[in-house]
Amino acid sequence: MSDTAAESGTEPAEQAGEETAPLSPEERFERRAAAWKAAERVLWRPGYQQTLRERLTWLSEAAESVCDLDGRVDMYGDGLVETLEERVAELLGMEAAVFFPTGTMAQQVALRCWAGRTGDATVALHPLNHPEVHERHAFSQVSGLRPVHVTDAPRLPTAEEVRDFPEPFGALLLELPLRDAGFVLPSWEELTEVVEAARERDAVVHFDGARLWECTPHFGRPLDEIAGLADSVYVSFYKSLGGFGGAAVAGPRTLVDEAKTWRHRYGGMIIQQFPTVLSALIGLERELPRLPEYVAHARVVAGALREGFTEAGVPWVRVHPEEPHTHQFQIWLPYEPDVLGDAGLRQTEETRTGLFAQGWARGGPGLAYTEITVAGPGLEWTADDVKAAVRAFVERLPGGITE
Repeated sequence: MSDTAAESGTEPAEQAGEETAPLSPEERFERRAAAWKAAERVLWRPGYQQTLRERLTWLSEAAESVCDLDGRVDMYGDGLVETLEERVAELLGMEAAVFFPTGTMAQQVALRCWAGRTGDATVALHPLNHPEVHERHAFSQVSGLRPVHVTDAPRLPTAEEVRDFPEPFGALLLELPLRDAGFVLPSWEELTEVVEAARERDAVVHFDGARLWECTPHFGRPLDEIAGLADSVYVSFYKSLGGFGGAAVAGPRTLVDEAKTWRHRYGGMIIQQFPTVLSALIGLERELPRLPEYVAHARVVAGALREGFTEAGVPWVRVHPEEPHTHQFQIWLPYEPDVLGDAGLRQTEETRTGLFAQGWARGGPGLAYTEITVAGPGLEWTADDVKAAVRAFVERLPGGITE
C-alpha cells in the first residue's frame, strides 16, 4: 500500500474507483482498532487496543508507586493479592474482600454462598443484567441458581415491583449502573427504597458493581455508604480502572471465607496473579480519584453531541440518559449500524480524530446506537471540539450536511 493510501485509509482499488469486497466483521474491527490507535484525539483509549509492549511498559513504570517491587511474588492468593483485598474492603466499608480472576466467577460464587445461607437459590434480577445477557446463562447452567426477572423496563426495578413480585426469592441482584439500559442509575432515595423492599421479603441484596466506582457523583455519597446498602458487592478492576482484568467480592468475613473455598473449586486459585493485581492497585491509585471529573465532563460531551448533530441537520438524535449518570452513556442515530461504523472509520482514518470507540448495534429498522466513554483523553475536548468532530462525522454520512 502506498503512503498516500495508508494515510487516507483507502485501498488503491478504492482510489481508482474500482469496486472492493465488503469488509468482514473481523477486518472492520482490526481496521477500526488501527485507526483508533493512530488517532491523535479521542475521548477514550481502551487498554485492549494497545500493544503488549505498551501495556507492559505502563505496568513497569507505574508498579513501584503501589508496592515494594523487592517483595516476593504472590502464591495462591497471598501477599499482593491480600493487599488488594484489604484495600477493596476498606474502600467499600466491608469486613473483608476476596479477589477473583473474573467477574463471572465472582458473582456466581457470591450468590451460591447466599443461596446456601437463605435456603433459596432464586435470584431476582433485571433481564438486562450482565449475567443474563453476557455470561451464557452461567447462573443456571453452572451454579444451580434460578434467575427470575422483576421487571423488563429499561431501568432498575422499583420498590413496588420488588415488594409485589409474585414469588419468593433469596437474593436481589442490582447492577449499578445498568449498562445495557444505558448505564442508568436510580436516585439515592429509589435505591434505598428498593433495598428496604427486598429486606422486607427476607432477601439479601447483592450489588453487581462492575462500574460502581463511578457512581458516587450521581448518588452524592461516598463508596462505602453506597456499598453499605448491600449485603455483598462485586467490583471489577478493568471496566473503569484500566486494569488487566480481575474482580472482587466484598461482604461479611464469613461469606468471604466461604467464597475463597468456592473460588478454589471453580478453578480460580491461580498460583501467581501479580500482573493483574498490580494493574488493579494502579487503577485504584490513579483512575479512581479521576472518575468524578470524567463523569462531569461526560455531561459536557453529551450535550455537545446532541447539539452538534442537531445543528448538522441530522433528523433525529438521542443521547441516553440526557444527562449521563456516569462517564458512559448511549447515543442513538437514524442510520444502519454499518453506515455509521463506516463513516466513523473514515473520519478517524482521515482526520485522526475519533468520536466512537465502540461498534454500532442495531436498535430497530434504520436505527442504531453505540456507547460513549469519556476518560482522561476526553478531558482535553471542549464542547466546540465535540461539535466540530460531529460535523466532520456527518459529512461522511450519506447525504452529508443537510442544513
